[in-house]
Amino acid sequence: MVEVGGRGDPPQDEERPDDMIQAEKSRGSGVIFALVAIALILAIGFFYLTKEREDKESRVITEAAESADSATRVIENAAHDAASSLRRQN
Repeated sequence: MVEVGGRGDPPQDEERPDDMIQAEKSRGSGVIFALVAIALILAIGFFYLTKEREDKESRVITEAAESADSATRVIENAAHDAASSLRRQN
C-alpha cells in the first residue's frame, strides 16, 4: 500500500470518492435550502401585495357605500322637509 501525504492518510484512491460524495451532498442540501428560502420570500411578498390590494379595494367599496348612504339621507331629509311643509300648509 502506498500512502500519500506521509501522515498516515489513507491512499488517494480510497479517499476521493467519499469526499466527492460528501461535497455533492453538501452542495445539494445548500441548493435545496436556497430554493426553499426563495420560495418563502416569494410567498410572503405575494401575500403582502395581495393583502394591500384587497385593502384598497375594500376601502373603495366602503367609500362608495358611504356615498350611497349619504345620498339616501339627503333624500330622506328632503322628503321629510317637504312633508312637513305640506302639513303646515293644510
